[in-house]
Amino acid sequence: MNPDIVIIGSGIGGATIASGLAGSGASILILERGEPLPATPHARSTRSIFVDEHYRPKEMWREAGGPAFNPGNYYYVGGNSKFFGAVLIRYRKEDFSELEHFGGVSPAWPFSYDEFEPWYSKAEQLFRVRGTLGEDPTEPFHSLPYAFRPVPDEPPIARARAELKGLGLHPASLPLGVDIEAWLKDGKTGWDAFPNTGQGKIDAQTGPLTEALKDPNIRLETGAYVDWLETTPDGKTIAAIHYTQNGARKTLSPKLVILSAGAINSAVILLRSPSATGKGLANSSDQVGRNFMNHNSSAMLAIDPRRRNDSVYQKTLMLNDYYLSDGRGGKPLGNVQLLGKIDGNMLKANVKRVPKFALDFMAGRAVDWYLMCEDLPDPESRIMVDGKEIVMQWRRSNMQSLEGLTKVMRENLRACGYPIVLSRPFDKRTPSHQCGTVKMGNDPATSPLDPYCRAYDHQNLFVVDGGFLPTSAAVNPALSIAAQALRVADYIRKTELAA
Repeated sequence: MNPDIVIIGSGIGGATIASGLAGSGASILILERGEPLPATPHARSTRSIFVDEHYRPKEMWREAGGPAFNPGNYYYVGGNSKFFGAVLIRYRKEDFSELEHFGGVSPAWPFSYDEFEPWYSKAEQLFRVRGTLGEDPTEPFHSLPYAFRPVPDEPPIARARAELKGLGLHPASLPLGVDIEAWLKDGKTGWDAFPNTGQGKIDAQTGPLTEALKDPNIRLETGAYVDWLETTPDGKTIAAIHYTQNGARKTLSPKLVILSAGAINSAVILLRSPSATGKGLANSSDQVGRNFMNHNSSAMLAIDPRRRNDSVYQKTLMLNDYYLSDGRGGKPLGNVQLLGKIDGNMLKANVKRVPKFALDFMAGRAVDWYLMCEDLPDPESRIMVDGKEIVMQWRRSNMQSLEGLTKVMRENLRACGYPIVLSRPFDKRTPSHQCGTVKMGNDPATSPLDPYCRAYDHQNLFVVDGGFLPTSAAVNPALSIAAQALRVADYIRKTELAA
């Protein structure tokens, strides 16, 4: 028997929209290509995760005109959120309007922050976000306070917070989906890039999916790889989902299809699906796979050889003083936040020629930061398919902002007393903030999706993951994806399930 709704993917978008549809009376099936993440000693081993790359997928993508590479794109129940840094932060209000950057213009969203704000509050409650208001000068209006106090700074981080304040800056507590006691009970490590095999992180599985599956009308099937979507002869409706499970080819024909496979794989499924035009589905605008964004980001190590940093998890601070301007009345730079505490194994994965003992010494005396700047939408920055291959043509933009943020933060950290400040940009192997490939907008000529993520070309198809994001902003996208998923679920209840 065909369900009323099939959701493809159990990451932030798919799991959250499932929770928003719970109790609606609709029969819902979630198809997830991966399996539950097993609890093994690898989950807290920095050598297993970062050096041996135990969890990286057994697949290769290809750079357009270049070599193949192994992407950091994870396939488990809960999707990429099983490894995320649990930062659940709102876009700033200004991000919803047109905003000029050094590298060009970030376009406006099809609706305002004020219209979206209630859904941010609902998403924060669902993910049990820990935070505090009033510390960050760029903070937008919150109709509800955080329900939980922020994760506490460890002593070396409290010192770093005080040092930044001493420069006249405004360090603020990161909003986090972390139960710190539960996390540390399973191992004394950070959570950033570590797989969540318990209840310490509130990820897509431990948060909204757990809530959704309390509804007996919602089921999850794992090991289900969606190959392609089929339309009715007139092309206006998705007629069937074709997928492979345990080697068997299967077909489903639900009333509604919600594609939440992640910005890259959702675009790939649409591009691989047959269509009259040969350009794939939901693609009369020719924008599916285009406008790929992934943030311009760098790791920065502030090292003082005289002082040990014995933090376990570290990741509790952010700095947005350069988010809306460069600090001198110029254009925006971006967000600064702490990474999870690094160790020698993590450094060894990137600096192979340096002896491990030297890397251990360096890591033990470093405070580790993550610098993130907006990647602007560009139709020629795109995801393509070549037979069964995924091809990435990432045209990075706005790199001047990352250069400016790197420069000013190096100056700030040296002024805080760290004589050695090193930085290294992240590359295409880390598409953890992927977005923009099936963007929403008011004009079907330029956007595949309407403002409720319904495909203009196929009225029973919704795409709800990072692909809908019209801009990347310069903060982690998870909370914005979750908020839109709840908004779309409410819309589906009112327009599709009310009868």
